Amino acid sequence: MTSLFTKIIQREIPSEIIYEQNDIIVIKDIHPQAKTHLLIIPKKEIKTINDLEEIDRNLIAEMFFVAKKVAKDLKIDEGYKLHFNVWEKGWQEIMHIHLHLLSNI
Repeated sequence: MTSLFTKIIQREIPSEIIYEQNDIIVIKDIHPQAKTHLLIIPKKEIKTINDLEEIDRNLIAEMFFVAKKVAKDLKIDEGYKLHFNVWEKGWQEIMHIHLHLLSNI
């Protein structure tokens, strides 16, 4: 089953794209929990952190480097938070991994 994020990546559903590269896209969260609330999403559909495989190691690392770049570009690099939610009991609402970047700057 195709996730909501895959549909956004494939441009089937509109979203405000902040940044994009070959394997990662960054969008604004539609229900922000902070002044800046972005989602850093790999284009590869992986349900949860628990579904990561060894081959995904560099992709996950790249998500953090993208977070750093976007924070710097938005001039919020002096104060932000990054986190993953895992499964429904861990507050993950969409079963496609995504890294939250939040800042009140």
